[in-house]
Amino acid sequence: MTETMNPSAWVVWGGFVLAFVFGVVANKTNFCTMGAISDVVNMEHWGRMRMWLLAMAVAMVGTQVLHVQGLIDLSKSIYVRPSLPWLSLLIGGGLFGIGMTIAGGCVNKNLVRVGGGSLRSLVVLVFVAISAYMTLKGLFGQWRASFLDPVTLDLSRWGLTGQTLPLIFAKVTGLADKVAVLASVSVLSLALLVFALKDKRFRSNTNQLVGGIVLGGLVVAAWYLTGHIGYGENPDTMEMVYFATNTRTLESFSFVAPTAFSLELLMLWTDKSLLISFGIASAIGVVLGSWVYAVSSRQFRWEGFASVDDLRTQLLGAVLMGFGGVTALGCTVGQGLSGVSTLAVGSFLVLASIMAGSVATMHYQNWRA
Repeated sequence: MTETMNPSAWVVWGGFVLAFVFGVVANKTNFCTMGAISDVVNMEHWGRMRMWLLAMAVAMVGTQVLHVQGLIDLSKSIYVRPSLPWLSLLIGGGLFGIGMTIAGGCVNKNLVRVGGGSLRSLVVLVFVAISAYMTLKGLFGQWRASFLDPVTLDLSRWGLTGQTLPLIFAKVTGLADKVAVLASVSVLSLALLVFALKDKRFRSNTNQLVGGIVLGGLVVAAWYLTGHIGYGENPDTMEMVYFATNTRTLESFSFVAPTAFSLELLMLWTDKSLLISFGIASAIGVVLGSWVYAVSSRQFRWEGFASVDDLRTQLLGAVLMGFGGVTALGCTVGQGLSGVSTLAVGSFLVLASIMAGSVATMHYQNWRA
């Protein structure tokens, strides 16, 4: 089996399997970043937020262990490059936060809802894909490349090879890189774990407790899949490459750009240069995993738009998520779990701006109501 499957096949099928489990768990536990923020803002209930923070802590620890052990090289990830496009990250994150709030959920949540029978989420994802593709290669991309991305902080001028917190910590303190990594991840993950687990109700909620651990572990497994199993010699060029990823380097879960690549593949199916990638397979996996859980638990039901106003609002949110997610290099999963697990400064900026945009929108909605 090992001899017959090439690295690309391992990455694609492995990504599908991991995302399938992600879809099952996300549906079962009602995992939703926007929902978690809404619970806190509107009901002062922290259950889903604690699950998200627990997943974040698990992802951080597991990913950094892989990096320190030399099993993956996070320095090649798109998140940790020394060039910090802070304006793109802040504006992109803020717009994504606004978009996911008025659309009633982030891209991951809409993938889960499609698996549960939501035609509304299917339409939302189509518009997310169109907007994301326009931001990658179209009109929105011209605006992004001309006005936002050039505003960049080059950390290499200070002798930094990347933008991670451990590298900055090592530069300031003079500690060895591995020591700085262990110190940084220990402090951050411990703080998240203490906050998440200090609540007795959360500790007694098996679904959310196990869900947070599993989701964080899946992010780690995805890094290992693309960064270790999927890293090898290209038989055509004899160069070491990362197979079957759209960024041509190691990846973990992120769902905005993959919707655009999925749409591109469907529209240009006969173009033999386009292949199913890890990102595309993971998006499909989340939908099918959610569908299997919804059918098996008898929760599957068709759902449409409530009104024309609902349609208009959802589509606006979808466009903002597509533009914001690509501009910010990720979504609530792509940056909020995968990116943060690399300890990149930019990922924390995006996470903060997503939450700020979402909270501000919720307060505006409440005021208007």
